[in-house]
Amino acid sequence: MKKQFIAGNWKMNLTLEKAKALVKELCNGLADSEAVDVGIFPSFVYLKDICDILKGHNVFVGAQNMNMEKSGAFTGEVSGEMLRDIGCTHVIVGHSERRAIYQETNSMVNAKIKAALSNDLCPILCVGESQEERDADKTREIVEGQLSGGLEDLTSEQVEGLTIAYEPVWAIGTGKTATPEQANEVHAFIRNIIRSKYNDDTAQSIRIQYGGSVNSKNAKDLLGQPEIDGALVGGASLDSNSFLDIVSEAVKFS
Repeated sequence: MKKQFIAGNWKMNLTLEKAKALVKELCNGLADSEAVDVGIFPSFVYLKDICDILKGHNVFVGAQNMNMEKSGAFTGEVSGEMLRDIGCTHVIVGHSERRAIYQETNSMVNAKIKAALSNDLCPILCVGESQEERDADKTREIVEGQLSGGLEDLTSEQVEGLTIAYEPVWAIGTGKTATPEQANEVHAFIRNIIRSKYNDDTAQSIRIQYGGSVNSKNAKDLLGQPEIDGALVGGASLDSNSFLDIVSEAVKFS
């Protein structure tokens, strides 16, 4: 069995003091467990502090976004080289909030993935449909379009270095969650796309997380699905006990 990957997306939350306290609580709770891969994704301004605290620990630190360019006149942006320079190993790309609020297109997401890989950062590619798209029975069409656009011109070797997160937009921060069966069905669909686009080895090796109001109560049922390889956790990652409970459930399926 492949390792489950539990990632905490803190979004635009916490103060530096609270962020440091949360990280220390996570370190104490995780001890030296290697059964599950764990990562946290703080705001840009806290990344260096968190990387320093976690140096030597088995917890990945990643950014919530990055620019596709190496450098230049891009006020307010951060490059992959900058992220790698301070100790980040991962980056979230194409989150639904970036797509919806900041109008990120599939081609932009694709460019960011390529830039991340060129800087030895492991991207988490987010895909998922809105409530309107699900109601119109367009889930597969939307997910396939986002996946194909995001992976355009990537080799199988590059794709094996990615994580994919299926995040139905209607379940993010709403308290709604896809049923385990609904989530597993889309995960299987994603894996089959990877299989047809590349090969079976790539499809089996890539990890596909579920994201969308994951918490300590529903984690067991979601992570127990055969096609789900972890979770991209939002609000529950801001509470150490909740996040550690999710990690504990993931250990059972790794």
